[in-house]
Amino acid sequence: MDGLDAAVAAVEWDGDNVAMAPLRHIERPWPDEVRARLHASLGPTTAGELCELDQLIGQTSAALAAELLPADLVVSHGQTIYHWVQGGEAKGTLQLGQPAWIVEATGLPVISDVRARDIAAGGHGAPLAGVLDGLWLQGEHTRAALNLGGIANVTLVRRGCPPLAFDTGPANCLLDEAARRTTGQPCDENGRLAARGTPDAALLQRLLDDPYYALAPPKSTGREHFRLGVLPDLAPEDLLATLTELTAITVADALAPYAPDEVVASGGGVRNPVLLAALERRLPLTVSDDHGLPAQAKEAYLMALLGFLAWHQVPLLTGPHVLGRISPGDAPLTLPPPAAPPTGLRIRTA
Repeated sequence: MDGLDAAVAAVEWDGDNVAMAPLRHIERPWPDEVRARLHASLGPTTAGELCELDQLIGQTSAALAAELLPADLVVSHGQTIYHWVQGGEAKGTLQLGQPAWIVEATGLPVISDVRARDIAAGGHGAPLAGVLDGLWLQGEHTRAALNLGGIANVTLVRRGCPPLAFDTGPANCLLDEAARRTTGQPCDENGRLAARGTPDAALLQRLLDDPYYALAPPKSTGREHFRLGVLPDLAPEDLLATLTELTAITVADALAPYAPDEVVASGGGVRNPVLLAALERRLPLTVSDDHGLPAQAKEAYLMALLGFLAWHQVPLLTGPHVLGRISPGDAPLTLPPPAAPPTGLRIRTA
């Protein structure tokens, strides 16, 4: 909700595996007006506001994609505005960012709307990271990939079992909301405020009583569920310390039944040393940089992988369904023959 991440990668088949070489990634904050409108759109809004945001996000995405050229294909996740879950069943999801602007700026085919087909097939359309993690982290030991975005999601990779991916609850979304509402800043940079605070036991317990945590995986959630509401009567330092503990406890509790030998963290949350330390006290934590994928850009590289697999018509997630929709570029559209799902992912250094 605070900016755009983009990456370019060289991706190719390597026998039955996919080989990916991360080449470059960049991050750009949203303009202040766009960021404010995005956060406002999480509450009551209008069709006109959503239409305008769809175009603004598409235009900003197009400029970022053009900055990363040359490329052959673009995949755009878009900005999640709403993830509709009812009775434990995902009913729909909405990502804004009109892909036509990217096509117009780059002349390339664009794959977008990568979650909808899985939801239509009875899946959750989330988290998508399991596609990459299951191929990347397979081996003899039980390993978990942890993404600390607005929402925290994990993928369990176990020998002899299909990957299990689900959202654990908030990662940065409540922390960022608390920082924004108490200090006017978009985040608690480097966890400085939280480091000076003391968790409030009563508030922490109330937050832990949220029924989402008791649901069995697979499950998904979003910012529309985890909002602060009326701010408690606490100093900003203590509020942020409490929310940091909330993220660390709920992630650790979600992983506890599986006792992973290693938890590989990525996402914006790894920039927060206070949050990282709270997780390290509870989990055998490493970061994805140690394994060849930049922690700050892992989701962007995930999108590159999903685009490559969609282009090759590889079925993913729930049943034999190809994710995403294709907007043709300036050249005639010619897809390669359909391919079977890969057996692994190899990260190469460029």
